Amino acid sequence: MSDDNTGAAAEPLPIIPTVPARGRLRDRSVTLSDELQETLQDLIVSGVLKPGARLDEAELAERFQVSRTPVREALKALAGTGLVDLRGRGGVCVAVVPLPTLIEMFQMMAVMEGLCAKYAARRASAAQKQRLAGLHQQLVQVLESGDHSRFYDVNQDFHDALYDASNTQYLAEQTRALRKRVRVYRRHVTFQPGRMSATIGEHAAILAAIDRNDPAAAFSAAVDHVSLLEDDIVDLVAALSRTDTDAA
Repeated sequence: MSDDNTGAAAEPLPIIPTVPARGRLRDRSVTLSDELQETLQDLIVSGVLKPGARLDEAELAERFQVSRTPVREALKALAGTGLVDLRGRGGVCVAVVPLPTLIEMFQMMAVMEGLCAKYAARRASAAQKQRLAGLHQQLVQVLESGDHSRFYDVNQDFHDALYDASNTQYLAEQTRALRKRVRVYRRHVTFQPGRMSATIGEHAAILAAIDRNDPAAAFSAAVDHVSLLEDDIVDLVAALSRTDTDAA
């Protein structure tokens, strides 16, 4: 990337932490660019930085009180994960996933989560099953309390526990990586009417299959759980498209 500021001016960044990156470093092996990459990644996958948002190198450097070099390196690294797009003189933007690709990603996510559930039904330890059951009970309680934001966080913990219970390395790693790519969309879908209540029943079906050591049923239940989100994703992307048009 060039330091050239040619092109349209970037929209102001949303309010984000201004603590100097170097002040947060704990491990000397972690570089400023690593720290910035992690921070920006969290802001993207949580939806603070929305798809299509411009990321101005100079503004980020000022915001985080660092030089432009670690910012440039962090943005390049994020481009390698698919979270941002490098557009030359057009600048850097949070990646916008085309609808057909997004649907494919959710289809692949369903299969990968299905495989995690399948292996969990075969390999999960008693402690791993207990953790899944405990998180499921937390979800039930959180739903009853009406704390929707907390529901999303515990739901993420449940899926992480499912990946751990598969006792795989590559599969769990790749499933987490894909989840990061679709997380901002999945988060919005979680808050669609009726989705959280449906999640409880779908998770119960996955847990029951794992508990009785039924790999085929666990795979099917997990695939169905994620696949059911696709229609909502179409509606969500349509809504985001309207928002972008209104802002133009």
